[in-house]
Amino acid sequence: MQSVRNLTTQRLTVAILFILLFAMAVRVPTDTDTWWHIRSGEYILDQGKIPTTDPFSHTRYGEEWIDHSWGSQIVIYGFYHVFGGDGVPGDTGNIGLALYMAGLATLGMLFVYLMCDGTVYVRAFVVVLGAAAAAVFWSPRPQMFSFMLGAAVLYVLHLYKRRQIDRLWLIPLIMLLWANLHGGFAIGFILLFGSIIGEVIGNLFNGDDERVVTWRRLRKMLLITAVSVLMIAINPHGVKMLGYPFRTVGIGVLQDFIQEWAAPDFHQPQTWPFALLLLGVLAAVGLSSRRIDWTDLTLVTGTGLMALMAGRNIALFAVAATPVLSRHVDAWLTDRGWQIRPVRRVRGRMLLLNWALLVLVLLGGLAKIAAALNEETVRKAQEEFFPVEVAEFLNETPPPGKLFNSYNWGGYLMFAAPDVPVYVDGRTDLYDDDFLRDYLDVVFIRDGWDQQLDEQEIGFVAIEADSILATMLRTQPEKWDEKLFDDGRSVVFVRVAGEEIE
Repeated sequence: MQSVRNLTTQRLTVAILFILLFAMAVRVPTDTDTWWHIRSGEYILDQGKIPTTDPFSHTRYGEEWIDHSWGSQIVIYGFYHVFGGDGVPGDTGNIGLALYMAGLATLGMLFVYLMCDGTVYVRAFVVVLGAAAAAVFWSPRPQMFSFMLGAAVLYVLHLYKRRQIDRLWLIPLIMLLWANLHGGFAIGFILLFGSIIGEVIGNLFNGDDERVVTWRRLRKMLLITAVSVLMIAINPHGVKMLGYPFRTVGIGVLQDFIQEWAAPDFHQPQTWPFALLLLGVLAAVGLSSRRIDWTDLTLVTGTGLMALMAGRNIALFAVAATPVLSRHVDAWLTDRGWQIRPVRRVRGRMLLLNWALLVLVLLGGLAKIAAALNEETVRKAQEEFFPVEVAEFLNETPPPGKLFNSYNWGGYLMFAAPDVPVYVDGRTDLYDDDFLRDYLDVVFIRDGWDQQLDEQEIGFVAIEADSILATMLRTQPEKWDEKLFDDGRSVVFVRVAGEEIE
């Protein structure tokens, strides 16, 4: 009871901050890759084993597949299934997906908050900005584990460097877990190597700076990194997992045609928080009397370059840059004596007002979550983003032959029409660069596109109604029939009966 009476404005601010962050992270699951992860998790539990070859497509069936996200796929499917997911758009399973995403996003931002300096108001301000920047990355996919675990690794390094608290032994255990949850474990090594490089430079040029990790303590960081590399090999795919990140980055199609792998488009509003965070760090470091630490400089510049090259790296930059921004904003405010300190204890009317504000924010957050996850809202959004009616059509009256489908639809069709093997889906590492470029030759009607459909014995094509390929197939009614299914947004072309495949 005494703790209730002694509610401080600091605690109130922190509570409000994380209620708002959680509410902000809850959104309608509209990521097309979510669904093949759910399908994979279901397959693993049904079969009682982790697939090592592809069971879902007809173009790669039986070929080696490194399912790097097997652990998180089980978790995602578990959230979807426990909350009542049954494959129907807008079903209650979407609540589980949204909570999975929001929970990991909020936990990741908690680690970021703990790394920040300054009063609770400074920390809250920069964390909100960091969260707004990172949110472009948040979706109910295995990458949410990479976001949270990346923040956890950086927090352990923060404790070691800035608070003299040695929890480095946790990092190999985190990396072991990470290697069985998502192929993004390379982020952990980026943070480790970035920190080590920063400390080496610090020792060479500013060895007397108390912020620099000494050579003796730096050796332990190197040892922990080496042990972490060994821990990655403890997974169902063994040492092959070590090469997975390089294999993925080497796929040129990702950078050329996949939005999250392309450079950020600053004409899009969702990238503006990233721009503000980037400019804010530059301004704060320039205006502050505090010289930037070498490790901070290494991590911010390294992750900043990565974010400018590929939008999916914006969240990593937000994790690294937000604490740096807080340090220099706090130093700048301190230089000018502009510090707003929270009241340590509040009583009487102020206490009632604080509790009223907390309850109001909590109710507002619940209202936002309820609105975002309303069954009708979710159903309409998913029918707009996914080929829902195409999946229903394929389940009821699957045409003869093999399917050619839009890349963006493959993951959903794998989930919603599981008896129809897909042509392609979001598993880019499985399909490789050459295959994906051949796929693009078909969808953009390049030389030999129709020959590819014939050679691969494609019996029907499921694509966007306004696509270039759909327009071309409509000019070949003697070969492709679109009358069986066309809802205005999606169309299924079926090879005309009797039309021979060359």
